[in-house]
Amino acid sequence: MAGAPQEGGGAARRDAVASLAGAVIFAVGLGIASVAVPLLALRVGYSAPEVGILVALSAASQMGTRIFMGAMMRHLPDKVFVVVAAASLAASCGVLVLSTTWLLFAVSQLLQGLARAFFWTGTQTHAVRMSDSAVGALARVNLASGLGQIAGPLMAGLLITRSPQLALGVAAAVSALGVFSALLLTRLAPFAARSKDRSRVQVWRRPGVDVACWAGASAGAWRGLLGSYVPVALEHARQSSTTIGALVAVANGAQVAGSAVAGRLRGAGLRLSLVLGVLASGIGIAVVGPLAGAAVLCAVALCVSGIGAGALQTVGPAVATDAVHPEERGEAIASAGTFRAAALLLAPFAVAGLVTVIPLSAAILTAGLLITAPAVGVGRLRPAG
Repeated sequence: MAGAPQEGGGAARRDAVASLAGAVIFAVGLGIASVAVPLLALRVGYSAPEVGILVALSAASQMGTRIFMGAMMRHLPDKVFVVVAAASLAASCGVLVLSTTWLLFAVSQLLQGLARAFFWTGTQTHAVRMSDSAVGALARVNLASGLGQIAGPLMAGLLITRSPQLALGVAAAVSALGVFSALLLTRLAPFAARSKDRSRVQVWRRPGVDVACWAGASAGAWRGLLGSYVPVALEHARQSSTTIGALVAVANGAQVAGSAVAGRLRGAGLRLSLVLGVLASGIGIAVVGPLAGAAVLCAVALCVSGIGAGALQTVGPAVATDAVHPEERGEAIASAGTFRAAALLLAPFAVAGLVTVIPLSAAILTAGLLITAPAVGVGRLRPAG
């Protein structure tokens, strides 16, 4: 295990439990926020384009943070990022309980973006360093977080019937618990400084990592739409908050299934899963807009898209880490995550622009079809490892 300390089985089990528990806790908090934030914004009077811009701020913060994480991980242990992430998500939800002014909405989304970047890069890197199998380690983390992403939206749907602020208050409390699980993680040394004998080609341009970046872009766009305009479209179609929460949970549950299946793939199956994942995630979410009034059909579409996104979320970072030197794994995961964050930013902005000239359902359809574009690049590239 590159970078892992030589410790006894008890310490390793404690670390694994803390890592998986932290993933569940963080995902529950984030899952509640992903439904509660856009619905709260709508109910206090913000327009659909304004909701898209607010959600996109989170992605902008996430992208900006990830750009510097490769260098930061050469100076700080990965568990530090996980601790800060949990505290930031709690603060992100908590400020909206106090006020719904534009300024605090913006602050909330900036904090959420930082939390996402720190948590996923830090947790995925830590899991890979503590395991012999990158794809297996990432599948376990994604499975645990997927359980939280199912529970979170379901809790949000029930709590929002009382008040969106109540839902965000619960999300803040749950997220704060993640600080304690993060403190139990094994402290691994920061990555070594880049040596002169390693490739001078930027990490994101190397074979294998570039595949992961394409995959991350599609997964990020999918998540960006699911956390912004999918709840808005369902609200406009007069679906209840409970139904909206359940439908988002269906998508997240399917993502868990896709991640679990992808965790068992090896060899040529990895590239095939990337191509099919890109197509499924894009086409599945594209039809949600036109089908927003039919809950059952929406559930089927979100299930298909979630399976595709789950495969991308697991296989992409695994391919990236297997393609680089062990001391560059953090940088490779951060690079793939940067592309994901960029798409997470651009997807809501794109729909925000489109809805000024076409109906919301058509805008989601267009954005979903654009998500499938990276399938061409992924199909032509051969992942290393």
